[in-house]
Amino acid sequence: MQKKPRKLHGGDIYRHPDVIDFSVNTNPLGTPESVKRAVQESVAKIEHYPDVRCEALREAISRFEQVNMEEILCGNGAAELFFAAVQAVWPQKALVIAPSFSEYEEALRSVGAEVEYYYLCEEDNFQIRGDYVDKLSEEIDMIFLCNPNNPTGQTIDRDMLIKILDRCKKQNIVVILDECFLEFLDEPNRYEMSDLRGEYPNLLIIKAFTKIFSMPGLRLGYAISSNQDILEEMSWKLQQWNVSVPAQMAGVAALEKPKEYIRQTREYVSGQREYMRNIMKMMGYVVFASKANYLFFKGRPGLEKEALEAGFLIRDCQNYEGLSEGFYRIAVRTKEENERLITWLGRL
Repeated sequence: MQKKPRKLHGGDIYRHPDVIDFSVNTNPLGTPESVKRAVQESVAKIEHYPDVRCEALREAISRFEQVNMEEILCGNGAAELFFAAVQAVWPQKALVIAPSFSEYEEALRSVGAEVEYYYLCEEDNFQIRGDYVDKLSEEIDMIFLCNPNNPTGQTIDRDMLIKILDRCKKQNIVVILDECFLEFLDEPNRYEMSDLRGEYPNLLIIKAFTKIFSMPGLRLGYAISSNQDILEEMSWKLQQWNVSVPAQMAGVAALEKPKEYIRQTREYVSGQREYMRNIMKMMGYVVFASKANYLFFKGRPGLEKEALEAGFLIRDCQNYEGLSEGFYRIAVRTKEENERLITWLGRL
């Protein structure tokens, strides 16, 4: 059987080194200086194996997330944890929202799971609808949700998430909730679900340092759950020493004093996102109401190639399940970079 090619993601600066990269949604404020210093200091310790238990890192995450250390499992980025969760549960059939992050489907396909899609509609502004709960039948073993969703930037409110969790608990469905972009929301407490982990042992929350702390090159993520059986089974699926010394030290440094950095990030992203959205709408683009650190919009076919020739790398979203040619995603970057892209878009 011929395998399908892996779906390409954004961030290919290695093939396009001289462009401004709007295709990856990392923090426009850049990597915190404390993280950079920690990586430099880690050089003196790379002669040692990493701590397999990630104790210092898990302690830092525990304080940041207000959860017990025993409820945290660290991984080499969020993607590794998606695969570990799937391999721990080994679902027969799963429900995935489309469009959403392609690694969910890839993880499920790796264990031969049947993947069913719940398609979001443009006429509903790509919001999840009430009929989603009706899809949660006893045939489903696992679902993936992304909040806010990638690439649309739309959120699922807490009341809807509780309805979903209630149905899934009744049907013994494992819920993988991707909150990698949660910290960019203006009011993340309206959407976060970690406080309900005890009530829903079928809930596994996955987050990463990648986006909010702008450190994708270090690969660092973590899972939160009250279900020790799932976390333990996931740990057996991970390689030993999967989180490097530099990554562990960087994670601890990032969480030493994160509140002001995150506050500044939210304020900056919110202002720049609305500035970009308003101008693009005046230019005639269809721009959807993203609440994250990126914009999802419609433009003419071939816009990605035109942007690349002009020195901008944007995310062509047509390879997302549920999307067609003409959908794009752009990150919120620095004010100067955003203005350069907007100026170019206005000339088209």
